[in-house]
Amino acid sequence: MSSNPQAPKSDPSLRPTSISVLIVAGLVAAAVGWLLLSLSYSTLPDLPWSPVIVLAVLAVAEGLLAQNTAARIQRKPGAPRVDPLAVARYVALAKASSLVGAISTGFSAGLLVFLAMEPTQAARDDLPVAIGGVISAVALVAAALWLERACRIPEQPDSENENGSPRPTGLL
Repeated sequence: MSSNPQAPKSDPSLRPTSISVLIVAGLVAAAVGWLLLSLSYSTLPDLPWSPVIVLAVLAVAEGLLAQNTAARIQRKPGAPRVDPLAVARYVALAKASSLVGAISTGFSAGLLVFLAMEPTQAARDDLPVAIGGVISAVALVAAALWLERACRIPEQPDSENENGSPRPTGLL
């Protein structure tokens, strides 16, 4: 097998999460949530609070992790050095959490719209859970994107590429 010298070299760096991917995932999840609820709402028990609580706890944990990581990467006084392998794990966590949060936001929004239009008392009773789901899922997306941003390597003023322009900062 011969090597093609004209083939573009692959860039091994990690790219930031695409907002468009999160939006599409949320919209698909909203449609699925709406469809599932419209087909089976009368047979379901009350919506549980446990997913709302889990998403909220994850959002708080990732927010705290983002704050800590940003201080360590920026080498603020009193902050210990950051372990590069830990930062790589944080980026993976942030990317996965932002997608899970987007899907949860969409699904909860689909439930919320369905419940808001349903004229039954059971639907009105489930509205607070759906609202809490949307809020906690949006908080998770925001915390995950903040954590991902906190893991970026700060731009070094003396680091230049072969063109003489500053190297772009990326994840890790």
